[in-house]
Amino acid sequence: MVNYMEGLSVTEADKLRRTLAGLFRQTCILQEKYDPVTRAPVDNEQYAVCVRHRAFIEAYLEALGCELIHDAREHIFRLAGEGVPAEQLSKTATILILLVKLIYRDKMIGNGLDEAVTSLGEIREYGRNTNLLNRRLTDLEWNEALALMKRHQILEYPGALKDMDDETPIYIYSTIHLYLSQAMLAELLERYGEEDAEGEAAEEDFYQDADE
Repeated sequence: MVNYMEGLSVTEADKLRRTLAGLFRQTCILQEKYDPVTRAPVDNEQYAVCVRHRAFIEAYLEALGCELIHDAREHIFRLAGEGVPAEQLSKTATILILLVKLIYRDKMIGNGLDEAVTSLGEIREYGRNTNLLNRRLTDLEWNEALALMKRHQILEYPGALKDMDDETPIYIYSTIHLYLSQAMLAELLERYGEEDAEGEAAEEDFYQDADE
């Protein structure tokens, strides 16, 4: 493996190192990234690096207990296996991913659109309509969840989080399916729906006891 890296130019070896680091940081690499400012797809150089050095990357990852999977239909390379670091999601982050999945499903399947673009305002609206967001989230909760989804290539937004408003376009990648299948979507919706119902019932009991 060392000999392989030494046989590359300094520039190419650096690109390969950055691509490997990207795989472990975000777990997947897309062929095209979305530019939320121009609303146009842009070729992702790291995907081309994976294509050029696929055999080396597969051997390198295998030694670490990982696997490089190529999804030809979705045009992505993704990291899998026991050696992949597990991401611990908070309940709030999980709910926001659920809402993004619902929006993606409605836009791409329900309306047959070519692209799935949402916004903070729409995510909040879906949260209210599904009763999954029944409280006002803090800026920190929004920032942590959105940054996590951007890091794992679930969505893309322009600029910094602090500069976003309710109408800022947020592009949803099809990789949302990798993290949340339809079966998982139904299971989580049922789980959180039951939790919300229990919470509402407990609140009603509290007010009834107070009245008595």
